[in-house]
Amino acid sequence: MNYTVPAQTRIGHVHLKVSDLRRSLDFYCGLLGFELMTSFGDQAAFISAGGYHHHIGLNTWHSKGMPPAPENACGLYHAAILYPGRRDLAAIYKRLTEANVQFTGFADHGVSEALYLNDPDENGLELYWDRPREQWPKDEEGNFTMYTRRLDLSGLLRELQG
Repeated sequence: MNYTVPAQTRIGHVHLKVSDLRRSLDFYCGLLGFELMTSFGDQAAFISAGGYHHHIGLNTWHSKGMPPAPENACGLYHAAILYPGRRDLAAIYKRLTEANVQFTGFADHGVSEALYLNDPDENGLELYWDRPREQWPKDEEGNFTMYTRRLDLSGLLRELQG
């Protein structure tokens, strides 16, 4: 029997194993600006944007003091954080650049623009915004297509002018 997930289905949250909860909170809350919703001592914390119960869970239950997972192993490639607009993506790019955060990449995917970086435990993150659906590139048959092209970072920063 065929089944299609309902169109309104969303990824509710991501839960990450981290080695140092304080360091992760400094990154996710102090730098990226998420709000701490609740914590369980030095073992777990739940953070969000806009007061939701949590978008990201952080825990040390099986990972306290451990090194990052090997790059060439199965596991999460990256978690993606969707920003509401291009100006919001420009603002976080500027903030992270001023904090000397090392990026692992930048991309224009046609349907979206993205910044790539790692958190303190080398968990991959994609910070991105989606272009409006009517701007998505399409092929000759009208099907949307994605690509990976160089992101115009100076154009992105111009979003913050005026």
